[in-house]
Amino acid sequence: MTETVRPLGARVLVRVLEEESVTTSGLVIPDTAKEKPQRGVVVSVGDDEEAIKVVPGDRVLYPRYSGTEVRVDGAEHLILDANDLLAVFQVADAA
Repeated sequence: MTETVRPLGARVLVRVLEEESVTTSGLVIPDTAKEKPQRGVVVSVGDDEEAIKVVPGDRVLYPRYSGTEVRVDGAEHLILDANDLLAVFQVADAA
């Protein structure tokens, strides 16, 4: 069964992107040394169209330790206020 979560007002549901567990030089980072993720993908947005400047699918940067943590279909998500989002970032295609 899949769950659907639609945030209310000027809130955004973001799926947390896990940080890499291996450095570029090949060192494995243990879970205890990992920092809390700050990047995610917008899953759904609230109904306050004037306050929300992102759309589902956007990759966003948010402050550490912000939002309300929820689990949706076994994956970590955050419900954030739209004003808490710091930036939208784009991934450049390797050519």
